[in-house]
Amino acid sequence: MLCAAVLARPALAQAAPLDIATLTATDAAARLCAGSLTSEQLVSAYLAQAKAKVQLNAFITLDEAGAMKGARAADAARRRGGPCKPLGGLPVVIKDNIQVQGLPASAGTPALKGFVASADAPVVAKLRAAGAVVLGKTHMHELAFGVSGYNPAFQSGPEVGVRNAYDPSRVAGGSSSGNGAALGARMAPAALGTDTGGSVRIPCAFNGCTALRPTVGRYSQRGIVPISHTRDTAGPMALSVADLALLDRVIAGGAPVVAANVRRVRLGVVKAFYANLDEDTRTATEAALARLRDAGVTLVDVDMPQLSELNAAVSFPVALYEIHDDLSAYLARYRTGVDIRQVAAAIASPDVKGTFEGLVLPRKLPAEKGVVDAKPGYENAMRKARPALQKLYAETFRKHRLDALVFPTVPRVALPATPESSSIENFGLLIQNTDPGSNAGIPGLQLPAGLGATSGLPVGLELDGPAGSDRRLLAVGMAVEEVLGRVPAPAK
Repeated sequence: MLCAAVLARPALAQAAPLDIATLTATDAAARLCAGSLTSEQLVSAYLAQAKAKVQLNAFITLDEAGAMKGARAADAARRRGGPCKPLGGLPVVIKDNIQVQGLPASAGTPALKGFVASADAPVVAKLRAAGAVVLGKTHMHELAFGVSGYNPAFQSGPEVGVRNAYDPSRVAGGSSSGNGAALGARMAPAALGTDTGGSVRIPCAFNGCTALRPTVGRYSQRGIVPISHTRDTAGPMALSVADLALLDRVIAGGAPVVAANVRRVRLGVVKAFYANLDEDTRTATEAALARLRDAGVTLVDVDMPQLSELNAAVSFPVALYEIHDDLSAYLARYRTGVDIRQVAAAIASPDVKGTFEGLVLPRKLPAEKGVVDAKPGYENAMRKARPALQKLYAETFRKHRLDALVFPTVPRVALPATPESSSIENFGLLIQNTDPGSNAGIPGLQLPAGLGATSGLPVGLELDGPAGSDRRLLAVGMAVEEVLGRVPAPAK
């Protein structure tokens, strides 16, 4: 718990040893408040780690001068005394499709390289008002339109794309790729990303971190490059579930979250979410479920008929239709100086460019024989399929008295970092489990299940809860994390 007032201590002379490999955002915030750690010390350590791990391509913009200025201001405020801010002096990183005043907001695409935000997005403003210090803007799958992070634009290291913290020959996941790599490699203790169909959860599954996709509408979407107003949401990413609860409380308000009683937790197991698993994911997931059962969690086998069919009727029809108007409106509203066709013409990633030229710009959807007009599919999704999907989830939770569904976040460990990682087949595979809840608008929480026995790579476990149950989901996540523990930082 954060202390109520600052203790008057010398800034560095009495500072406790700093181990960023094990430090969480919650622990760091408490130490900053107590005066046993300074923001300048903390920011310096993370900046040094970011520069030492440049080969991971985690950052598009590392704001060293701005971060150090913010850290010194936070330390000066602490020395003056008074109540601690919840994040007073805590370093955070922000995905580059979220606006931060004075820094570029490229969304990982060349046409927006020169666009500098004139104001913070509301979600960033909340973090800064709580005392957070922005280290920089992180790399991402181009325009957030993919889940590998294999983006040839804005290359800072020797290899293409954002790389996995545990094995740089693997992808970091996406689209909040740089956040996942930065957290896994301990370049930051906390991050803010965005999620349309898995984009905060997949990178944390691949990089051993935690992430919350909140109920759609819980956080403001202003000042964020959009894909779909129906599906998009910002989401916190960190190293523990308690960190997520801290960040969520700063953004959305509410009392502190306390871990649930593990013996009163009911989790549903749906067979469809356990298809296509590789051996490491299957083994780690089964071991995690066994440990939860032994700790007192009630696991309930449940059926969700037509889940796949309903999800397919919502997923691409909504995203591919809404991005045209939503992105066009964003580009005009924030005076970026480019329109959607100029953005599309400059796209660097072949997978994203093909999607924009073949589907987004002409307003088409893929079909068995070529493409069809997108509007009828979109209207069906919004009028029939999405309400039916939401009803299916709501009835499943109610009928079985579930706190959440539990399943592997991604069916595979991180894929090799090659252009093929961004294929449509891999895209479909990697969003297999994160996409349905996204389309229903419900909250989803990712936390590590363990490390793969063969690969040594992180395996993620997801909890999807009823709409609006974000705080209960965090409480359940805390209880689950107490049973499973956290995965260690990468060895190198």
